[in-house]
Amino acid sequence: MSETLSYTTKKQYVVDALRTCFDPEIPVNIYDLGLVYDVSINDDDEVFIEMTLTSPACPVAGTMPGEVATRVNMIDWVKFTHVELVWEPQWNMEMMTEAAKLELGFM
Repeated sequence: MSETLSYTTKKQYVVDALRTCFDPEIPVNIYDLGLVYDVSINDDDEVFIEMTLTSPACPVAGTMPGEVATRVNMIDWVKFTHVELVWEPQWNMEMMTEAAKLELGFM
């Protein structure tokens, strides 16, 4: 199936999967919160995600990368998902989408 999908379409599938993952303390998905810094897909249909959390002390630091990988791995053409937690740049509320800011009452 993946041979017929463009890179842009594949990336949208991944983004859609990321939008099913939520920070447990904030009722907004991790993608719209701005926690996902980069998504790339190689020619072998392996997905690479660079993401952060709202705080290094976040209680889901040990489980969130695994949850993200599990959700993305559910896409039928994905062979494997690599999730890397990074702390630079530090997350801030300006990284949220307008929709997330609106949902949280910041607009």
